[in-house]
Amino acid sequence: MNKISRNPSLSEPVPGAGPVADGSIKPQTVLVLQGGGALGAYQAGVYQALSEGGIEPDWVIGTSIGAINAALIAGNEPGNRLPRLHEFWDGVSRSSPLDEFFRMMVPSNIFANMGTVMRGIPGFFEPNPSAIFGLNREVGVENASYYTTDPLKRTLNDLIDFDCLNRRHTRLTVGAVNVNTSELKYFDSSQMPLSAAHIMASGALPPAFPAVCIDGEPYWDGGIYSNTPIEVVLDARPRRDALIFAVNMWQPRGSEPKSIWQVMGRQKDLQYASRGRSHVARQEQLHRLRHVVREMGKLVPEERRDDPMFKELASYGCPSVMHLVRLLSPRLDGEDHTKDIDFTRAGIRSRWQAGYEHGQRVLTEEPWECEVDMLQGIVIHESQE
Repeated sequence: MNKISRNPSLSEPVPGAGPVADGSIKPQTVLVLQGGGALGAYQAGVYQALSEGGIEPDWVIGTSIGAINAALIAGNEPGNRLPRLHEFWDGVSRSSPLDEFFRMMVPSNIFANMGTVMRGIPGFFEPNPSAIFGLNREVGVENASYYTTDPLKRTLNDLIDFDCLNRRHTRLTVGAVNVNTSELKYFDSSQMPLSAAHIMASGALPPAFPAVCIDGEPYWDGGIYSNTPIEVVLDARPRRDALIFAVNMWQPRGSEPKSIWQVMGRQKDLQYASRGRSHVARQEQLHRLRHVVREMGKLVPEERRDDPMFKELASYGCPSVMHLVRLLSPRLDGEDHTKDIDFTRAGIRSRWQAGYEHGQRVLTEEPWECEVDMLQGIVIHESQE
């Protein structure tokens, strides 16, 4: 698994997972990227560290800004991935002498972030002329937003090699929610050709950004429903051994807020942390039961194993082991509830560097190189700055 093979649990064959040249089953490396606007620069830094450490993902899963980063990774050859990530994040970062001036006066990027609200971000989004007609003007679901993301469509088409993406060397999955049915849908390159529209649908956060229609159905940002798309890989069939890097940017834990301003920040963290822990806790239980079924099946006498009932019940068992490494972005000095629109050059640089250093530390520690209980299907390794 891309330079990760010393743990025996990561090299055992998994029935149905797909053979490799020597007849064994290839484990997979998975990168899961949360939504979070400008905070996504942290994910790019983590990817840089992984790539320099010799780890390239077999499968990238993302929501919102995580979907954009994921597409830039999966939609380019390995040698082009970091340059494209740099090109995107350099393009959307902004710098102004006034930013530093206001920063000296107020320990926050609030004034710079207000500039983003007023003017948008080049190459990403800009004010929507339709919005000037008022909130009640019926302009259609694809125009009912404060901003238009036409600049993002051009950027994605410039930076993503969709021919490369749809050759499926690296699997890409992005999540979006159907506006009409509220059903979460994952668009997967292993099942269909993907285009810029699928990536934009995953990042269409209302009311800021407009819905994106795919096959006649309007979609919004998948983060509305599930901002941490970890369940995609944990529920995947066939099950197989995996090393999963989940890169999270919202703080599930925090101190008690003491002002309305702090309440706004804490509320946002709670909303977009998106029940990641509870999702994984449920999956831990399910995978443990699958391992229990597997071990119990070994106790059945050989002569009974051809019984159709035994085969049916035994099919619920599973030997796969998934190591889940959860990286959590650190809090930066002066950040507040507007941190996800902090596209200042200094903010983007700080986030990227934090992700890079965190990724390097995780690779040095290699927490997945550990003994695993025979009944454990998911092994969680928390890594926080």
